[in-house]
Amino acid sequence: MYGHRHSCGERRYARHGFGLGGRFGGHQRGGRGGRLGRVFDQGDLRYVLLQLISEQPRHGYELIKAIEERFGGIYSPSPGVIYPTLSWLEDMGYAVPETENGARKRYHITAEGQAFLAANRAGIDALFSRIDTAGTDRPKGVPAPVVRGMENLKLALRLRLRSGPVDQSAAEAIAAALDAAAQTIERS
Repeated sequence: MYGHRHSCGERRYARHGFGLGGRFGGHQRGGRGGRLGRVFDQGDLRYVLLQLISEQPRHGYELIKAIEERFGGIYSPSPGVIYPTLSWLEDMGYAVPETENGARKRYHITAEGQAFLAANRAGIDALFSRIDTAGTDRPKGVPAPVVRGMENLKLALRLRLRSGPVDQSAAEAIAAALDAAAQTIERS
């Protein structure tokens, strides 16, 4: 659904000026709305996940949705970055999983995790300040999943159109997909 791959590691990118300065270094191209590099610097995601787990125990999927909501729909992390980071937090003793119904793990913070957050509080607060600022770029009243979908569609079109010439059959297929999406949206 939104698995565009890029060479910078993470699959999806935040937009609208997020990541400029601070610890988020990214490679901005273009002006407002230009694509940025990775959303999180090395290690930032572990702070985000651990802080969210400290607020309340959560499953991996709940963490993905919480991050997407904080970003106002302009960024949603992939399971491919969330679950390895959760495993790292578990290996370090900062979070422990509680298995529910045989398979799903709900992560809880440990005393070591609380100490890790306390030792890094200033950086974590600055990180969340930037995340919360990025989440305000969403148009008012537009739900986060709709913004995410619009951004993914724009990115897919941009990548396809930049990858080379579009022959007649490809152009017709793209137009048909866009028309079908427009009709579905009008009926919703």
